[in-house]
Amino acid sequence: MPSTSFLMKTFLAKQETVQPKWYLIDAEGEVLGRIAVKAANIIRGRHKASYTPSVDTGDFVVVINAEKAVVTGKKEEQNEYMFFSGFVGGESYRSLQQQRERHPEFIIEHAVKGMLPKNRIARKMLTKLRVFAGPAHTHEAQNPVKVSVR
Repeated sequence: MPSTSFLMKTFLAKQETVQPKWYLIDAEGEVLGRIAVKAANIIRGRHKASYTPSVDTGDFVVVINAEKAVVTGKKEEQNEYMFFSGFVGGESYRSLQQQRERHPEFIIEHAVKGMLPKNRIARKMLTKLRVFAGPAHTHEAQNPVKVSVR
């Protein structure tokens, strides 16, 4: 039987040992999908060597200038968001252009949510996303590190 001294152990992160950091993404002039991928990966902790799928090892993400994110092609007019009031006939639709005028933060929140897994941990991870329509945000005290999307 071979010696077990050469075998390596798999590292699994624990919730108590995770030290979350804060990152800042400026969405001005950036493509919506690229912003969402970068934010989702940071929120999940995929950029860390200690990434563990069953533990929330991610960091906080602050996205500013959400109203200035761009989309390619005809998505501005063709993409629709559906809302349902819960009553019969209570469906309503808004194009991406209308949604940008009313609630521009929702566009990025919705895109990031779609890129996270559909489970309890992901619902908790989504609370680490903070999106602001303009250039000002309320998290200067956390000293977020600016990250480029490209």
